[in-house]
Amino acid sequence: MGFHRRPAQPGPDRGTRVTVLSAAAATAAAALAAAPAGAAPQDKPSDTRATVDRLYAQAERATEAYNKADERADKLRAQVERARDSIARGQERINQMRGALGALAGAQYREGGIDPALQLMLSSDPDGYLDKATALDRVSARHAGQLLDLQQAQRGLAQKRTEAGRKLAELEKSRTLVARHKRTVEHKLAKARKLLNSLSGDERAAHDRSSRSGSRPVAPEAGGAPSSSRAAAAIAAARSAVGRPYVWGANGPSGFDCSGLMQWSYAQAGVGLPRTSQAQRYAGRQVPLAQAQPGDLVAYRDDASHIGMYVGNGQVVHAPYPGAPVRYDPVGMMPVSSVTRV
Repeated sequence: MGFHRRPAQPGPDRGTRVTVLSAAAATAAAALAAAPAGAAPQDKPSDTRATVDRLYAQAERATEAYNKADERADKLRAQVERARDSIARGQERINQMRGALGALAGAQYREGGIDPALQLMLSSDPDGYLDKATALDRVSARHAGQLLDLQQAQRGLAQKRTEAGRKLAELEKSRTLVARHKRTVEHKLAKARKLLNSLSGDERAAHDRSSRSGSRPVAPEAGGAPSSSRAAAAIAAARSAVGRPYVWGANGPSGFDCSGLMQWSYAQAGVGLPRTSQAQRYAGRQVPLAQAQPGDLVAYRDDASHIGMYVGNGQVVHAPYPGAPVRYDPVGMMPVSSVTRV
């Protein structure tokens, strides 16, 4: 689910990590459930169920924003690590270059003095020395080349350090954004759970049956051929996930949100998809709903905040929302915004 929430494999299972976050939401929801009923006495059960669905939709959008921010933070974290490695290698190279020049200076000193070229190379301010130098013709071509190599290495290292500092600052901002979206999702889910708990058992069961699809979903019969072998493999993976729990922010294999299920399923087919449903809708060629084939991605609402996989027979497999496991539902359960063939 958008909320329902690198080549081929999606990286370490984040289902476990995000389950902790989901548990926090569940704890908050349970605490609120102990409070007075969330629905006003005059509210009809149908009104309360509609409010719950609206809150779930809002939480889906917030979850997609969370996924996007978290994906950005992961990319920045990787960039920072690469920059640190590059800086360490660059510093080691500079140390080796200085060591070699120092050995040469020592040899010349023992022979009666240091050549001006070496003074230039070993200066703590080689740029300043160069600016003041008036006898560069005394610097041999070999020494001049060594000096330029050292200068370029130093400048390159300084640039990398500046860039790493910028990435670190950007990463901290991204982490703050992730935390903000996390709080928004938890708030929406807790409010929805509070309203659900204000309903009777029969009313909650009616909501579970009607939410999203309007009817009890059943496993589809064979309906059309997959568009490709990788689509067939993705369908098999998605079907194997039926019954697993919805966990917001998770991309398998123990739990999924909507876009996480799509990413994981296609990863099993050797295809890398973006993390969010908004990005997944552009991960291939868009086709009309009437031409949908098994394996196509079906995005819902104008903002593509929810997504599922068409499996034929007029149905999709998807991760609906918290409390509803991965399941089959009619493709028209919500307004379809696009169908994408990966």
